[in-house]
Amino acid sequence: MRGTVLRIRTFIAAIAACFTFTAFPASAQDPAGLQPYLYSLRDKAEAMGISRATFDRVVPTLTYNPRVVELDRGQPGGSSSSAIPPFAPYKARHVDAARINRGRAKYQALRPRLEAIERRTGVPESIMVAIWGHETNYGGYTGDFDLLRSLATLAYEGRRRSLFEPEFLATLKMLDDGVSREQLKGSWAGATGYPQFLPSVYLRLAKDGDGDGRADIWRSEADTLASIANYFVNAGWRPNVPWGVAVSVPSGLDRSDQVNRLVSPRCPRVFERHSRWRTVAEWRALGIGVPPGSGLRDSDLASLIEPDGPGRTAYLLTGNYRVILDYNCSNFYALSVGLLADEVAK
Repeated sequence: MRGTVLRIRTFIAAIAACFTFTAFPASAQDPAGLQPYLYSLRDKAEAMGISRATFDRVVPTLTYNPRVVELDRGQPGGSSSSAIPPFAPYKARHVDAARINRGRAKYQALRPRLEAIERRTGVPESIMVAIWGHETNYGGYTGDFDLLRSLATLAYEGRRRSLFEPEFLATLKMLDDGVSREQLKGSWAGATGYPQFLPSVYLRLAKDGDGDGRADIWRSEADTLASIANYFVNAGWRPNVPWGVAVSVPSGLDRSDQVNRLVSPRCPRVFERHSRWRTVAEWRALGIGVPPGSGLRDSDLASLIEPDGPGRTAYLLTGNYRVILDYNCSNFYALSVGLLADEVAK
């Protein structure tokens, strides 16, 4: 049996050598082409420091997964003409009593650890907990797709190869660095662990929070929270500035004068819903009702968003809200994280 396996691997390697410099189509359809495509990545893997032993041990085991291709192709396109749904139903599902109560329990149980991380990073304890709660319901579900198989398939399929090929190679690097294959489970698109980091993010930003020399975001709450905080520091979180606050907007506000004229190179449809920047003092002068105790100073810059339109709850957003958007570029996501954090800290 061992000799048969060896001959099969030798045959696969020989076939792969023929494809090393083949340009694969941008949208590969034939599952039989997966192995030759993966072997074409050998040079890129070696350039990343991935050992040949790891590459040759893993690649022959990978097969095409049509399910992840189906899920990827089913993602909404989000065209500029499609209607944006209301925020209130999303908020009701993601800032619900069960998530709030569980978050408060985690917050209280982990206070010494959280306080130490906040002192070191400036990222609020409640924000760390809210990201964890929003991503995986505090570790309740992290996904059960085999990351290597999923990412190999998505890279080969080609629709978003520029995203998935580097993530596949980053997953090989994680394996080469000592993360076990059993831990490399997650969402169909490659997010893994309690904070749902992509493999490339894990390599850059995962932190050891409990001092055992490993960044175990699959089992260690301390490592998870330290890693989330490190992500936020890297994305530019400013200490002692709230993410934003719910405000009242006067009916006579001239919204045409608040339009943001800048076009964001990233997630333009998300950012076009934000107003122009003004200081909090300027917003107050326009009649915006900022509640006392919000933590916003008159000199702070903020933009206005009315996610459900005029006459409904509006929010003033600081630069730290943009950091939450860096984690997931969705206004509904970022608003829900901020609101969950506020509830958890009460």
